Amino acid sequence: MEKTVNANNRPMLNAYPDSLGGTLKDITDFLKKDELTGTFSSFYILPSLYHTDLDRGFSVIDYGLEKSLATKEDLDALRSMGIDLKLDFILNHASVQSPQFKDLLEKGEDSVYKDFFINWNKFWEGKGTMTGEGYIQPDEEYIKDMFFRKPGLPILMVMMPDGKKVPYWNTFYQEVKNTPTGIKYLGQMDLNIKSDLVWEFYDDTLSKIAGYGASIVRLDAFAYAPKEPGLKNFLNEPGTWDLLSKVRTLADKYGLTLLPEIHATYAEKIYETIADKGYMTYDFFLPGLIIDAFENKYGDAIVNWANELIDKKICTVNMLGCHDGIPLLDLKGLIKEEQIQSLIDTVVKRGGYVKDLHGAKNMYYQVNATYYSALGEDDKKMIAARALQLFMPGKPQVWYLDLLAGKNDHEAVKAAGAGGHKEINRTNYSKEMIDKALEKDVVKRQLELLKFRNSFGAFSFDSDIKAKAVGTKINITWKKDEYEAAMELNLENFDLVIIARDKDGEIRV
Repeated sequence: MEKTVNANNRPMLNAYPDSLGGTLKDITDFLKKDELTGTFSSFYILPSLYHTDLDRGFSVIDYGLEKSLATKEDLDALRSMGIDLKLDFILNHASVQSPQFKDLLEKGEDSVYKDFFINWNKFWEGKGTMTGEGYIQPDEEYIKDMFFRKPGLPILMVMMPDGKKVPYWNTFYQEVKNTPTGIKYLGQMDLNIKSDLVWEFYDDTLSKIAGYGASIVRLDAFAYAPKEPGLKNFLNEPGTWDLLSKVRTLADKYGLTLLPEIHATYAEKIYETIADKGYMTYDFFLPGLIIDAFENKYGDAIVNWANELIDKKICTVNMLGCHDGIPLLDLKGLIKEEQIQSLIDTVVKRGGYVKDLHGAKNMYYQVNATYYSALGEDDKKMIAARALQLFMPGKPQVWYLDLLAGKNDHEAVKAAGAGGHKEINRTNYSKEMIDKALEKDVVKRQLELLKFRNSFGAFSFDSDIKAKAVGTKINITWKKDEYEAAMELNLENFDLVIIARDKDGEIRV
């Protein structure tokens, strides 16, 4: 498939709608500040923008705007500033509070949505043994290659109108509460992609997202959606690629570029498969490679990765930190296992958290910390990391806390209780906190670099990029037409030199 993207490669802010001031209008005002004008051309707004009830936005009730946080006028204001949007579409699941699941709970077998979600017993019919609890235990031969995100089978037993409990497939969060008015369910219920109604829902959702001004749509949890007995329930083949192809046909109608979100090790080469099929892909390797280079004073791994992206013409969105944390286990196959463990130990020593999956060490792919704290809260390293990100191939995505040199928020983790480890990197800033942060030299320098990256003519998806490592120095150069931008970073002392050249001469940035 031809590798084309309907997106620019200029910097993109990343935040929740309430991250900077409390509402999306406050973020629009933030971007209008003199310090921020001309810094970003895109904005990835996390999905609490929609009507949601759990997982800070990733359990969507419906894709209408959450009016307490954002309005259509706010989105229009961003577009009038020349800022396009990246928005989420959660393919695999919807909230139990969604109108479709509520209709199912109310009407049972009479619901038009009875096949919108995955009835566990229908899915496994004839391929397992019915238990006394009312769900089928699949035979080992059909389930041995499946990966479940939580202990036990991924089911939620829900009460139907006739009083019978029926299991539905539930990969992620679930909770059942007994209230004075009856049972209340919380959770994210998997969608049945074999249902025509699901595909009508997909089409309607993409149309709505395009109407909000999106140019890029991040496909969250897409690799869990295709399911077949006996196959993997994560990234099964060819089901995963068939799903993406069908979604792309819908997205093309609305001029949307798809960005499939998936974590897999470098050795699995999934990033390359995604790119070969004509999609943008995430660069989940860069955050860890930068910390590794800084700790070990060598740039070979970063430069080798840059040259792979250049040679294979892979279009990426890259980042330092994000709402989920810093991906490190993705690096398996790219650097040595002991280096990865050393990175995890370093970030944890600096106040970060590791969440083990199913109690198994190092199965979870991210370490939770702000990137600034992961770098030891060193201003020079933070500026160097930002410069490296901006000169790497791809579209730079900038987490708001990294931009503002935010530190690990251990109090937020304590307040969130069990499972609250991600709150370490999700602090909401008041207007006063924003103003104070903008006074920091480390923030001012990042903004200077971002404005340069956003406006200078050397940077494009079709630029000529050269990267090399010489001793402890990393050199990366971008050229397009009469524009050239060159960066040199010394990993011994983190001295940074950026030179820009155009028809009018040479300047030091």
